[in-house]
Amino acid sequence: MPTKLTEFESLWIPKINHILETEIGKDTDQKTLTEAMTYSVNAGGKRLRPLLTLAVLSSLGDKIDHTLLKASCALELMHSYSLIHDDLPAMDNDDLRRGKPTNHVKFGAGMATLAGDGLQPLAFQWLVDNDLDSETQAELTLALAKAAGPHGMVSGQADDIEFEGTRLSLDGLKKLDRNKTGALIRYAVEAGLILGRIIPEKRGSLLTFAEKFGEAYQIYDDILDVVGTEAEIGKPVHQDAGKNTYPNLLGLDKSYEMLHQTVKDAQKALVEAGQDLMIDTSLLNDFTGYFKNKDEK
Repeated sequence: MPTKLTEFESLWIPKINHILETEIGKDTDQKTLTEAMTYSVNAGGKRLRPLLTLAVLSSLGDKIDHTLLKASCALELMHSYSLIHDDLPAMDNDDLRRGKPTNHVKFGAGMATLAGDGLQPLAFQWLVDNDLDSETQAELTLALAKAAGPHGMVSGQADDIEFEGTRLSLDGLKKLDRNKTGALIRYAVEAGLILGRIIPEKRGSLLTFAEKFGEAYQIYDDILDVVGTEAEIGKPVHQDAGKNTYPNLLGLDKSYEMLHQTVKDAQKALVEAGQDLMIDTSLLNDFTGYFKNKDEK
């Protein structure tokens, strides 16, 4: 049965893909670099992050034009850069991503590194090379820099490397995942609030939703590494034996319990956001359907 989200995805994923397929080449002038950048960006994926930004805008009642769409897609460039670098031999050394050879397998480690290096600044370019007002451009750029940088995603990646083979506490694991995975998901919602011109004092409940959604996303990803298949998730499974994950720390049953509670917390935050902003949050609530609990599988 179609949901608001499935209808929203049918409308917006083709438009997101069109931006990502046609706009990157306009800003590059080296053939192989362009191919490497576009290879990973257009290798598939749920487009979850730009969809979250667009869903916030839609929930706020904003009309989404080309400028807002492209600014929302900037995050997908940053996300793709992080995946390319995560897969490199010096980091996770993965050969498969979204069911296809990883960037360094296809183009070599050097060109893959440069593809990521190219996508990161291009994300910031897409936030400012437009007709948005300068205050909005600046706020988006600062928020993304913080989310992707050494107090956000990169911090989490560093913890992931440094503490591999050691056992973090639950608080330490939450910090790692809040930065490595959660920071860009939080930014996806924050970007919608910035573009929707919601004052900071009114953003709290939706940002809490974003934080809880990001936490649930990583718990679920950890669970899938144990119970999923390569065909289902598009990358090798059972890769996390020496890593800090929820199943490794808590066991599978407790991980499912934590997933269930975290999703409930995200949904509660949406109820509060609906009241605070006087909006319908049912579209955003549909995003929580991504997570399947044990009895739903």
